[in-house]
Amino acid sequence: MKKHLAASAIAFAATGAQAQDVATTFPDAVARVAPALQAYSTDDLMGAVWSDETLSVRDRALVTFAALMTRHETESLGAYVELALDAGVTPAELSETITHLAFYTGWGNATAAAEAMAPIYEDRGIAATDLPGAEVDFLPLNEEAEAAREETVQSNFANVSPGVVATTRDILFNDLWLRPDLAPRDRSLVTVAALIAAGQPEQMTFHLNRAMDNGLTQEEAGAMLSHLAFYAGWPKVFSAMPVAKQVFESR
Repeated sequence: MKKHLAASAIAFAATGAQAQDVATTFPDAVARVAPALQAYSTDDLMGAVWSDETLSVRDRALVTFAALMTRHETESLGAYVELALDAGVTPAELSETITHLAFYTGWGNATAAAEAMAPIYEDRGIAATDLPGAEVDFLPLNEEAEAAREETVQSNFANVSPGVVATTRDILFNDLWLRPDLAPRDRSLVTVAALIAAGQPEQMTFHLNRAMDNGLTQEEAGAMLSHLAFYAGWPKVFSAMPVAKQVFESR
């Protein structure tokens, strides 16, 4: 994708400009090889989905980044990094998203995303010293919620893999999730988006509930599903829909 995707997409979403204005953000090859895809991209994806205010452009950019990183689609990632930064996602938040999703999608996906982002950060004058490091002042721990989570994991898996139980507690929930440069709502948002994009709906119940506890509304969650249908595919979203339905009804 061309580098000016970000500004064009945001301008379209903000002003309701004609869909044709967005068509130039896609590679020329799309129009030459698949003109119908170009039309769907222009009219439906950019023309309707991105301009739906149920989920902000900033959140859509973060969700898309999480999905592309999860799917190892690094060729497209740079354009959406630009979009996210222009939409109000801070460099620190994107840095934290990569770090966070390393634990949920794998180290290889995270390092590939960092390689794709590095030239953009360099062009924008964003240095490593501008970004959160390993040592930060943690957010407060919700001790009651963490105790309930730990009890469930211990009772189910302590005899299966004590190492996983221990690192889940010590590294993920007593460390990673308490880092302050990505808000708890946004950590939940990108985690759920990654689970959907990876086709792992069986892990969604806990994390979607946590997302809604952290401030994500049901309407926003529904809009995220609609958005991800285009980036992860309809089958993965329909696999996630029954889990979302169950979570919504339980609340």
